Amino acid sequence: MSATFVICDNLEALSREVAGRIVATARAAVEQRGRCAIALSGGTTPRRTYQMLAAGKLKAAFPWRDVSWWWSDERCVPPDHLESNYRRALEALLAPARVAPEQIHRIEGERPPEEAARAYEAALRREIPDGALDIVLLGAGTDGHTASLFPGSPALDERERWVRAVVAEDALAVRERVTFTFPLLDRARDVLVLAAGAAKCPVVMAVRESAAFAAPRYPVARLAPAGHLTWYVDRAAAG
Repeated sequence: MSATFVICDNLEALSREVAGRIVATARAAVEQRGRCAIALSGGTTPRRTYQMLAAGKLKAAFPWRDVSWWWSDERCVPPDHLESNYRRALEALLAPARVAPEQIHRIEGERPPEEAARAYEAALRREIPDGALDIVLLGAGTDGHTASLFPGSPALDERERWVRAVVAEDALAVRERVTFTFPLLDRARDVLVLAAGAAKCPVVMAVRESAAFAAPRYPVARLAPAGHLTWYVDRAAAG
């Protein structure tokens, strides 16, 4: 399937668009199926989106009681670590919105990576048997990685498992990770890729021109969800 690209003036406008999309999609999911499952992303780009969801009119409109929260990847660190994707989302979104603990399904990054991956996949298969997450938020690295699916990783060729333990490139502070794989990402109903800043421009332009041509180099170009795929980019990233 082809992706839709939404170009926003800056990160603030991008965050506002994404937050509004999440609220509308979550409300529709709850109306149609009685629940909504959302997988959050790490990194710094979605932080403002999270803050917007947890405040004002968007907070009031969001169906908090009917949403379960997941993570598309996690660094193998304790939950209170500064590099924890869980901690970042907790501080910006889940704690301010007072989400009930039983609705939050974090990857236990403090466990051995393979053990954490298998436990998380078991939880997903138990809670969402068809694997069809309603909303998956993702980013795009300057190297084209998404979640913790990096160029050259054996996890790129996974065909069965939904969650894998992986090792990231040497330059990153935390190399051991747990990540969703394409067999799970491609079951999603709505995948939103967020990209901001000029450093992301080569990746965005390559995917816009031809995802098929970009796929061997950039893992994010391989996304092919069953539902919708939308990129939200600011003008610096759009080029």
